[in-house]
Amino acid sequence: MQLIKDQSFGGERPLFAIHDTRLEKVTITEGESGIKCCRNIEADHCRFIGKYPWWHVNGSLITNCFFEVGSRSAIWYSNDMVMRDCIIDAPKFFREMHGLSLENVQLNDADETFWRVKDLKIRNVKLHEGTYPFMFCENVDVDGLESDSKYVFQYVRNAVVRNAHIVTKDAFWETENVTIYDSFLDGEYLGWHSKNLRLVRCHIGGEQPLCYIDGLTLEDCTFDPASDRAFEDSTLEANIKGAITEIKNPRSGHIIADSIGKITLDENILPPANCIIEQR
Repeated sequence: MQLIKDQSFGGERPLFAIHDTRLEKVTITEGESGIKCCRNIEADHCRFIGKYPWWHVNGSLITNCFFEVGSRSAIWYSNDMVMRDCIIDAPKFFREMHGLSLENVQLNDADETFWRVKDLKIRNVKLHEGTYPFMFCENVDVDGLESDSKYVFQYVRNAVVRNAHIVTKDAFWETENVTIYDSFLDGEYLGWHSKNLRLVRCHIGGEQPLCYIDGLTLEDCTFDPASDRAFEDSTLEANIKGAITEIKNPRSGHIIADSIGKITLDENILPPANCIIEQR
């Protein structure tokens, strides 16, 4: 593997089609497409300033690097990538990729990040601001996530999320086969229009959570008192610890809780309308 160290590169495609190369303390300055159509590239303690610096790269290891605001849309169409201990200040990262693993990474503008990524592994990642991270991702494995971005995990398929702290709006919409363990989830309209959504030992906040779901499972979950009108038009099996403020028009299944504040069953309930609701 060749080594490039303590150098700066700018302009158009300065490192086009390099391979089997390690970059140490390299700066990609103003310009476009600094590293493009490459394979087997390592970058350590590098700085990325210009646009689109890492496209169409197969086989990457990126460690201790910094991506400035100007490096927007930096990493697209790149497969088999590992990133560790990096800070990203630019939006629209990680699109159309297979085999992406992140550990100890902070994204300070997560706008439109992680779109159409397959086989995504996340460990101790922080997302700040922005909208729609994780759109259309598949085969997602998360353990340790902090996020205040809006509209997270829309249209996601086959995901396991552990130890997440998510404050958002309209999260986990239109998902399929998603399980969430030991997490704090606070956002309006959580999980709407999803299939096979399972929450285990989670705390749920926000208005009108978990509605219009086919195959909802809750195991030992808790609810914030402000969470009202839960479960409308959902089929579910729910074991709730403590109190839930309001249950509204569940379609079918079984709900059990320590305390239930209000049960609304009105003319808008959809058949079979046979959900069993009980207090311990």
